[in-house]
Amino acid sequence: MSHLFKGIGVAVTAPFQQGAVDYEAFRNHLKFLIEQGSHSLVVNGTTGESSTLTDEEKTELLKIAVKTADGKIPVIAGTGSNNTAHSIAASKEAEGLGVDGLLLITPYYNKTSQKGLIAHFTAIADETNLPIILYNVPARTGMAIAPETVAELSKHPRIVGLKDATGDMNYLSQVKLLTDDSFAMYSGNDDSFLPFMSLGGDGIISVAANALPKEYVELYEASLTNVTKAQKLHYHLYPLVDALSMDVNPIPIKVLTSHLGYGTYELRLPLVPLEDSKQQQLIDAFNHVRGGN
Repeated sequence: MSHLFKGIGVAVTAPFQQGAVDYEAFRNHLKFLIEQGSHSLVVNGTTGESSTLTDEEKTELLKIAVKTADGKIPVIAGTGSNNTAHSIAASKEAEGLGVDGLLLITPYYNKTSQKGLIAHFTAIADETNLPIILYNVPARTGMAIAPETVAELSKHPRIVGLKDATGDMNYLSQVKLLTDDSFAMYSGNDDSFLPFMSLGGDGIISVAANALPKEYVELYEASLTNVTKAQKLHYHLYPLVDALSMDVNPIPIKVLTSHLGYGTYELRLPLVPLEDSKQQQLIDAFNHVRGGN
């Protein structure tokens, strides 16, 4: 199976209005991302506050995403959890809604062994016809997918890639050595996207691209053809990317999506908004990037 996408996948935020999902703002945001050249949309992931969305809300968001994308770029549904049976059910439903692929996080809290990871992901992959991207983010889940485990899972015909949010270039190198070129590697960290690409990455599932899709597409393209230009773009974007780490994702990025008009600046507990001064810091950094100063 060929790569599900190459380039910029956007880990899309879920906008709220007085506690409810703002579906119209979500639709408008997706249109913006597509018009700006994004290569894929990842819906119901961490950045989309999936852990606080109801199953009904997740379904509606996927319906909107599939209809809005209209086959122009792939829609990837976050259907992973620490409950294998629930992940299977969510994956089957997402497939029925017409998504193009799935993103599966490692189990969290109850965690498991490497043997358990193989059993968990294989059980889900066996129950769907969709391509699957594994998601390794040990800082959030408390466990990592070992390179050897990735290699074993990559033998499954529907497990086609990995979102690597370790930020560890040694880990990337180890996985690349153990898998073939048909297995896609996507960065999960905006700050290390360029070095990730230099070591053979295929793209990124990005948080910052929610507000800067055009700029991230430009960085991706430069990383393939013009290293000097790519470095210049990296350092132009870096102050904003660094500022987006001032609090837990997606608390900071939603300052920028709301600034662009895609929903109010609102999160669901346990996440809480940034103070006004920090919000202004982010907006100032964003305006600097957009203004080209």
